[in-house]
Amino acid sequence: MSAAAAAQSTSLIDPYGRGIDYVRVSVTDRCNLRCTYCMSERMEFLPRSELLTIEELDRVCTAFVRRGVRHLRLTGGEPLMRRGIMDLVNGLSRHLKSGALKELTLTTNGVRLAEFADDLAAAGVRRINVSLDSLDRSTFARIARSDCLPQVLEGIEAAKAAGMKIKINTVALRHDNAADLPDLIQWAHGSGMGITLIETMPLGAVDEDRTDQFLSLEEVRLDLSSFWTLTDLPERTSGPARYVRVAETGGTLGFITPLTHNFCDTCSRVRLTCSGTLYMCLGQDAAVDLRAPIRQSQGDALLNAAIDAAILKKPKAHDFTIPVRGDAPAVRRHMSVTGG
Repeated sequence: MSAAAAAQSTSLIDPYGRGIDYVRVSVTDRCNLRCTYCMSERMEFLPRSELLTIEELDRVCTAFVRRGVRHLRLTGGEPLMRRGIMDLVNGLSRHLKSGALKELTLTTNGVRLAEFADDLAAAGVRRINVSLDSLDRSTFARIARSDCLPQVLEGIEAAKAAGMKIKINTVALRHDNAADLPDLIQWAHGSGMGITLIETMPLGAVDEDRTDQFLSLEEVRLDLSSFWTLTDLPERTSGPARYVRVAETGGTLGFITPLTHNFCDTCSRVRLTCSGTLYMCLGQDAAVDLRAPIRQSQGDALLNAAIDAAILKKPKAHDFTIPVRGDAPAVRRHMSVTGG
C-alpha cells in the first residue's frame, strides 16, 4: 500500500464528518514580544522540562502526517525563539519531499525572521504568516511592548528575497490601530502581500479589559466599503479566513471573525501545544495529553489511540461571544500556550 493510500485508510474524521487534515503545532509558549491583547506583561512560562523535545515534536507531527494530515503550521509563542527550530523544520521537510505533506508553514512575529528566512526557504517553507498590527513605530511599540518594528520589516524583506509568499495577520483593535487599517492594507497589497484582519479573542487573562479594544470586523468591512470596492471570493485556504478582493489595490483581504461570525462548520484543524496537549478547538477546554503516550512507548500504537480519542471529542463549535465588560476570558489558557 502506498503512503497516500495508507494515510487515507486511517484518516481522521470527527463526529460531525469533518476531515482533520491541518495541525497547528506550538513549539514554545515563549515570545520576545508582550502584545497587550495576547499576554500579560509579566508572563510565567512553562519550565523547559515540560516541553516536548524536538525529536518528540517530530514524532507526533509524523504520526499526524501518517494519518492524513496535509498541512502543518509551526507557531508559538514565537516559534523562532525555540532552540533547535531548524532541526525540526529540516526534519519535517522530508514529508514535503515524499509528497505526504502538502505544506509546512510558520506563523511568526518577524522579529528574528531575517536570521532564519534563507534556511526556512531552503527547507521547503513556501509561505509564512507575519503578525503585524501597525506600521507606526510608536503604535507598534505600545501594542507589542517592544520597539521592534524595524526588525520585523527587515525580516519581511528577507523572507520576500528568499522567495517566500507572505501574508500579514493584523488584530483589529478599536483604540490602537483601527484608524491605521486602511494604510496597513494598502501597504501590504502594494508590497505584493495578502493581509488578514482578526477579531480579538477571549483567551487568557491580560492586563486590560478586552471589551475596550474589541472591534467587530463587520464594522470594519462596512467602513472599508465606503471608499473601496470589496468583492467576495469563493476561495478558502486551510485556515478560517473569508476573503475579498479590493478592486482599488488589487490585493486580497481576509477576515477572521471568531466572535461575530464563527467559522466552525468547515473546521479541519486541531492544535498541539509545546507540552504535548492536543486541543480540538481553540475556544474549548477539552484536551487530550499526547506527551504521556509518546514517552510510554517506542511505537505509535498508544499515540494513535490517544489521537483517535481526541478526534472523537472535537466539538461542533466554539463558545466565543462578544465580550462584556468584566467577564472572565472564555478559556483561561493564553493564545501563546495554545498556539497562535
